[in-house]
This record gives sequence, structure tokens and C-alpha cells, in this order.
Amino acid sequence: MTATAETAGTGVASAGQVAGARFRRWRGIVGAVLAVAVLAVLLAALRPAATSGYLDPEDATDYGSRALAEIVRQNGTAVDVRRSAADAVAEAGASRLLVVTRDERLTADDVAALAASKAPLLLIEPSAAVLRELAPEIEETTRATGTAMPDCPLASAAGRVDFGTASVYSAPSHATVCYRYEEFARVVQVTTPRAVTVVGSGLPFTNDALTDEGNAAFAMNLLDAQGGVVWLLPRLPAEGQDVVGEESFMDLVPPGVRLFFWQILIAVVLAALWRARRLGPVVVERLPVAVRSAEAVEGRARLYRAAHARDRAALALRSAARERLVPLLGLPRSAAGELDRAAEVSALVAARSGIEEQTARWALYGPDPADDRQLLQLTDLLDELERRVR
Repeated sequence: MTATAETAGTGVASAGQVAGARFRRWRGIVGAVLAVAVLAVLLAALRPAATSGYLDPEDATDYGSRALAEIVRQNGTAVDVRRSAADAVAEAGASRLLVVTRDERLTADDVAALAASKAPLLLIEPSAAVLRELAPEIEETTRATGTAMPDCPLASAAGRVDFGTASVYSAPSHATVCYRYEEFARVVQVTTPRAVTVVGSGLPFTNDALTDEGNAAFAMNLLDAQGGVVWLLPRLPAEGQDVVGEESFMDLVPPGVRLFFWQILIAVVLAALWRARRLGPVVVERLPVAVRSAEAVEGRARLYRAAHARDRAALALRSAARERLVPLLGLPRSAAGELDRAAEVSALVAARSGIEEQTARWALYGPDPADDRQLLQLTDLLDELERRVR
């Protein structure tokens, strides 16, 4: 009864240790997956709700832009809404301001038509792919949150503007930049070969946020075009059509966040390389059950026999015999593994055992047995040598 209880207690302890080891092995991976999931949720929550009416100048809901379009019309600027890029380009000609929104719906042909147009462009929240085609000199770098003050003539009358969460861009030296964030800007305008203005957030153009801070003045200032405004809000592409502006998960991750994770990865690799050179002490773990030494020997012997590994079996027998004999001969233990001392060890064993030196040398350092019969002879001879030397 006592032995059974001890065995059961040992088994429970071992199971706990195994569970703990598995937890420690997988906790880093699980933590990384959870971190990515949380990051995805936060990015989705921070981005404006891309409803069907988002930045639609005919939509009166919170995320539409009907209020802005009506105010611009009342101030004498025509605002025409188009649902296809081809119609918008044809309507804008070379003089009217072409406002491009929801570019995740644009196809490759749409982007090509916009690139070939000579009309000035206002790109609101452009995707990286569309930005590369229509304003290659401007590059999205990271994102910033909150309000900002202008520092350029482009929007000086607007004052403070609430952009919410906005993309910020790097720009060439000849560009006009407004609403800076560190060395980057939320609004960038280049004028060659045509005027292209990039705004990193659509929030100031929406009905819900139009009255916040200087949002209305900012949006009206950008839409103040003498020839009028053509507002492009593309229809949803047909099923199977490839869109250029469609953003993957990695496109939604700000560059600063990607850089942060690259730094973490490099730090982990360097720490792993550093710790790999400093191995800790061997951890002794109790076995869940006790195994008799005879059973272990028999089990290993069966494995050798099943694999016909007479060479490995003979090597194990000879090595073990030399390690037991060398101390009895007055030699250091290192002599057991030194083949250049084979003659010395064989001579001493022969002198102590009374067996011929050639036979002793074959037993301790000879070639691999040719068959099982020779392996058995080797085993008997090694036992006899040890018995006589002792």
C-alpha cells in the first residue's frame, strides 16, 4: 500500500512538472499571438467606420459629407458627385478639383485614368498603393492622434483642426506641409507636374466632426476651387475585380508599430544567442516510476539486437570495461579513452589477469564482432578479465 501511494504521488508531481514545462515553452508564442490580436482590434477601433456612406457628399449620416458639400455650394463652388473614375476624370477636365475618396474601391484601370488626368487632385486618406501611383514623392510614415495647429499658408485661416487618428507623411523639400507631427505632416501638397494635396484623415470632412475646432474652415479652404469640385466616391467593384487600394492587415499596421516589432524580434534573437552560450546546470527530474537496472540493460540489449548493432554493443561493452579496469591498474581514468595508451593498458591487464596480452588487447581494443557468436565470446572474455584483475 505504501509503495503504491508513493508511486502515485510521484506520478502526480511529475505530471505537474510536465504541465509547467509545457506552459513555459508555449507562453511566449501564446503571448505574441494575443498581442497581435489585441493590436488588430485596436487598429480596427481607431480607424473611422468605413460605412457605405463614409465621405459621401450625398449622405446625411454622421460619417457622410453632405453638410460640407452643401456649405461649399452655398459659397458659390459647384460640387458634382461621380461614382466612376472615368466619369470623374471626364467631368473634371484639366481645371476642376478632383476629390478622391474611398480609394479601396478603385481598380487598376481607375487608378491609371486618375494618373493620366491633368486635373488637380485632393486625396483623402489614400492607401499606400494609390499614393505610390498618384503621388510617388509622398510616403506614409506613421500615424498621429488628436488635434494640430497649422504652420503653413495652405490652411492658416482654419486654425486648430481635429484629425482624430491620421496618417502622417514624409514629403520632398519643395512640397508644402501643414499640421506637422515631428518631422512629418498630416497634410502635404506638391504642385509639379500638377497640384496634388494629400490629407491623412477624412474626419474633418464628415458631418459629425465638421463643427469641431476649425474643421469646417479647413475643409472649405481645401475645396475652394474656381472651376468647381468633382467628388469621386467609387461604387463597390464587381465581384472578382481586383482593386488597387485594398489594404491588407500589414497595410493597416503603422510603420512605427512594424519597426517596434522588428526591434523586439532582433532583441529576442540576440538574447537567445547570448543565453545559448551560457547553459545552466543539468536539471535532475524524478522518474514517474522506478526501473530496475537489469531491465534497462535488457531493454537496450534488445534494441541493439533488433538493429543488428553489434559494433555499438561491442563499443559500449569495451568502453565500460576499460573504465572499470583502469583505476584498478593504478592509471588515471582518462587513460580509458586514450587509444594511444592501448598497449600499456593491455600489458598491465595481461600481467594482472594471467591472460595473453594479444587476447587482452583484442578484448579491450579489438575489431567489431562479425556475428552474435563473437559478441558473446567478447562478453565472456571481458567478464573474465574483470574477475581476474579484481
